[in-house]
Amino acid sequence: MSRLLIFGLGYTAERIAAAMRARGWQVAATGSAGDVAFGDRDAVLAALAQATHVLSSVPPDRINGGDPVLDAYGRALAGMPLFYLSSTGVYGDKQGAWVDEATPTIAQSGEGRRNARAEADLAWLSMGARVFRLPGIYGPGRSALDRVREGKARRIDLPDQVFSRVHVDDIASGVVAALTQDAPAGAYNLGDNLPCSGNEVTEHACRLLGLELPPLETLEEANLSDMARGFYMENRRVANGKAKRVLGWQPRFPTYVEGLAGLV
Repeated sequence: MSRLLIFGLGYTAERIAAAMRARGWQVAATGSAGDVAFGDRDAVLAALAQATHVLSSVPPDRINGGDPVLDAYGRALAGMPLFYLSSTGVYGDKQGAWVDEATPTIAQSGEGRRNARAEADLAWLSMGARVFRLPGIYGPGRSALDRVREGKARRIDLPDQVFSRVHVDDIASGVVAALTQDAPAGAYNLGDNLPCSGNEVTEHACRLLGLELPPLETLEEANLSDMARGFYMENRRVANGKAKRVLGWQPRFPTYVEGLAGLV
């Protein structure tokens, strides 16, 4: 019997857990929706002793650095089939250029400021994990449609800024493919086929809902939080060819058009 232990049962990991249970796997998890307390070392070690595979979606400690899962249980994880949900933010700003898994990350190149996510990404790779680098995640309850309905959508006047995105169910299908096929260790980008501006997605969502476009603003006029402003400071296109070749993965929602249509 295959048994998956998930560290951090959040929005994306819940979809993965459901997909694996549907395939007959047993799944245990930490997190508020899980059944194992992360801080209960005995309970976690008992769950690890039964697990055949381990997935972590726990983000790194952005203040103090380090990965909470590896810091607490790294020794017990050695030699196990490991899977980790990372971010395409590890590539940094590429001024709109394409990146793939061979592109050096910030942690590898020393580019820019210290980046906890990039360092955690590298630490999991050094453990022999399958690392999934994810761009902007959207899905039920978390999409441009919801932001438009709630009056929270923004259009920022940055004509050359683009980014990639991925539907949460396409993340799940990619991770499921890796789990069930004993995929080779290494990094995999899971993004859709059409990097584009956030404005393009927002405008399409408005058309689908029959609502007016939010005003076009400069970054200064938008008065964004530091985190949101940092998002607009990075500009890259994420290639997904390796996941297609190695995992046989094909996104069910190849662009935001199909993704938003499914959510409507």
